[in-house]
Amino acid sequence: MTVLSVNLNAVAQLRNRRDLPWPSVTGMARVVLDAGASGITIHPRPDQRHIRLTDVHELEALLRAEYPRAEYNIEGYPSADFLALVEAVAPDQVTFVPDDPQQATSDHGWDIEANRGVLEPAIARMKAAGIRISLFIDEDPSVPAAAKAIGADRVELYTGPYGGSYGTQEGDRHLMLLAATAGAAHAAGLVVNAGHDLTLENLPVFMQVMPEIAEVSIGHGITADALLMGFPEAVRRYRTVLGG
Repeated sequence: MTVLSVNLNAVAQLRNRRDLPWPSVTGMARVVLDAGASGITIHPRPDQRHIRLTDVHELEALLRAEYPRAEYNIEGYPSADFLALVEAVAPDQVTFVPDDPQQATSDHGWDIEANRGVLEPAIARMKAAGIRISLFIDEDPSVPAAAKAIGADRVELYTGPYGGSYGTQEGDRHLMLLAATAGAAHAAGLVVNAGHDLTLENLPVFMQVMPEIAEVSIGHGITADALLMGFPEAVRRYRTVLGG
């Protein structure tokens, strides 16, 4: 079964609009985990515009104390500060993304060959800490072999182009490219995750084509649904689509 990791960045961004402690990021983590989510994803950025450094540590304490089976996935660009933070928290998984600090959200995968000098030492450092490594990649079947060659354990397929064009011929083209990339990743011996702009509308077709996806990380879409139906019901509906 494909597991659901809920990205809490949007919850943190809503909280940060005011100088108030709510909505609580750790409180919402409890809600989604109690509803059946398998893990929590966060993407702390240098300006702390949504997830704050305090959130990173508080979530780690919550998961280890109350949800020891839940998976903690931290996303980010492998800067020196980010790597030190990940080492201090020791999540189950780190997902390296090629974001510029000013980007609103992730919008492309790694050019691995062009960034070997950044990625190889970062991957080695995370492996020494016993942390699983996933690399955020585009829908390109030539990329997974390069990810495997530099030591990645998983890749996360960037599904934004598919989500943004779902229901059109262009969306179908993106879906086939994603499927080919997933197949190339499995052939290379990598586990495959996916995320970005996946929704209750476009996720069923995605899962029909790629039922072997290990994990989806969903934040914006599930938060938007939660505004209408509440987080527990939103989690249940996504889990149903994923086969849970």
